[in-house]
Amino acid sequence: MSTPSRPRVLSGMRPTGQLHLGNFHGALRNWVDLQRDYDGYFFVADWHALTTGYEDTSALQANIRSMLIDWLAAGLDPATCTIFVQSHVPEHAELHLLLSMVTPLGWLERVPTFKDQQAQLKDRDLATYGFLGYPLLQSADILLYRPAYVPVGEDQVAHVEITREIARRFNHLFGGGASFDARVKTALKLLSGADRTRYQELRRAAQEAGDAAAPVSLQALLAEQPPRVDASARAALT
Repeated sequence: MSTPSRPRVLSGMRPTGQLHLGNFHGALRNWVDLQRDYDGYFFVADWHALTTGYEDTSALQANIRSMLIDWLAAGLDPATCTIFVQSHVPEHAELHLLLSMVTPLGWLERVPTFKDQQAQLKDRDLATYGFLGYPLLQSADILLYRPAYVPVGEDQVAHVEITREIARRFNHLFGGGASFDARVKTALKLLSGADRTRYQELRRAAQEAGDAAAPVSLQALLAEQPPRVDASARAALT
């Protein structure tokens, strides 16, 4: 059940096995609380489970059912929030495909979890686009529902950040994002002439050429700004 008058929150969980106390205390208990005050969208991320477990899917359907039962038992209420299985909404895959056409390979390769998980899961063959494109599928999950909040673990923060970059590149190439451009124009007035020029060069490099290093350089440039460039201006420029 969706309640549009409340801010929307979106979060998902991969059905890779039985839930444990870490899942409950780390995410599920928070979801139960969030559903009271937000328009909650909580989904079983079964396509995400395939990114590291594609070789054996024999337990996947049982894990999905078990996860949903655990969610209901923990207190998620379908009358209060929206609960769904990712693969039952084909638009997730469709948007992921479209975003993959415009997302530079270097952007995905620089996501910290890509190399970290490869090192942790050495026993699995992760030399696949599915694994590399995990953050892009997550971007599609987020952009489909336009949530106000996306609660994630610390290891997933970079995935949320790349979602913003991908959305801006898409809007730059195909139109849209006029309100963002207006906020950027206002915030740019607070930068010095040299920094303003540098920002515009880096932004073009990221959005037009897909330069993988440009977003990192943009963040560094903004981190060096004096106090007159307040939090709202930084938010508009990042």
